[in-house]
Amino acid sequence: MEKGTGEVRLVKVDAGNFDDLIDLEVNEDQKGFVARNIYSLAEAYATLQSGDCVQPFGIYAGDEPVGFLMIGYFLRHDDAEEEEEDEEEERPYYFYESYLFWRFMIDKEHQRKGYGRQAMKLALDYIRTFPFGKADYCWLSYEPENDVARRIYSSFGFVEEPALPRGWDEIPAVLKL
Repeated sequence: MEKGTGEVRLVKVDAGNFDDLIDLEVNEDQKGFVARNIYSLAEAYATLQSGDCVQPFGIYAGDEPVGFLMIGYFLRHDDAEEEEEDEEEERPYYFYESYLFWRFMIDKEHQRKGYGRQAMKLALDYIRTFPFGKADYCWLSYEPENDVARRIYSSFGFVEEPALPRGWDEIPAVLKL
């Protein structure tokens, strides 16, 4: 494996790096595994407008953007009681008041250089500062056929949940913080 050059760091998304991060892409055979960055940034905006917490980051090697990740934190909202009871589904224990490793991608030109592993460590270090509130868990999900994701997440201590929540086709994995 060729090692990357430059120190890996996470940079909060802002007007200055937005365009560079939108241009990053995964390999063609990985496109079904992660949403496009422009969609993720729109989802982050909508999440903030809904009162939940989210922080998108660019992953940089030196001054070059090499990837994107997004972290969320969801609270139970009082207005959830107003929803139709039959529409309210049981959420798993790790869903609320925990951190979600929501998006994670390394650009196709920068894969297999160790950037993903370094970024994952930095992101978990950030989460453990509890920037949005205290939590016991961090969770994520991935497509069942994404063996690369399974291996990297497992190597950081994420444990697959045996039961999929209703309607999910991705595998959830949980890390005790």
